[in-house]
Amino acid sequence: MLLAIDTATRTLSIALHDGQSLLAEHTWRTADNHSVELAPNVALMLRRAGVEPRQLSGLAVALGPGTYTGLRIGLGFVKGLALAHNLPLFGVPTFEIILRSQAPRPETLLAVIPAGRGRVSAATYEWAKQWTLTNPIRIVAWATLAAELTAPTFICGEIETGLRALLPERHGMLAVASPAQAVRRAGLLAEMGWERLRARRMDSATTLAPIYGGGP
Repeated sequence: MLLAIDTATRTLSIALHDGQSLLAEHTWRTADNHSVELAPNVALMLRRAGVEPRQLSGLAVALGPGTYTGLRIGLGFVKGLALAHNLPLFGVPTFEIILRSQAPRPETLLAVIPAGRGRVSAATYEWAKQWTLTNPIRIVAWATLAAELTAPTFICGEIETGLRALLPERHGMLAVASPAQAVRRAGLLAEMGWERLRARRMDSATTLAPIYGGGP
């Protein structure tokens, strides 16, 4: 049984996966109450599934980019579990979780993660048997980024309320994922964690660090 936790932004998501099936998943929006809401929701999910922390096989966590508070709380939580129960830990960059749910497309894919104060962490990808990063990840004002869009682009990821209105109206040039399609799901993170577990590609609970800004 693997527990996956994504607290990178104000959208929190947790999931339980047994390696064959997704047993439970819960995604919700928080008003910066990560520290208050995370532990009780994880405890409730485990209790409903009849799983004790010592029965877990591993833990997967979103590494960022994301907010300082969200990443710190999520990573601290899973590190505590990993060390207390001697569990394998797997850190997954937030953009990789976004890409996991995106089908191949002919146009450029622009993935975004809120960075606060009208800014986003942004990354562009092209499909070549898999999504491949084409430019360094950066933090940029959403208005600036929107004004730069001139080539056919598909935009996915978490777009904060009101920012969609800043996208230029260029029919046939821009497509935006629906809000439901853009949600980062911990169920996908759990699948990625299981792949890492089977490949024995674990991270160290003592040295694993969050990605606060534009990424490595």
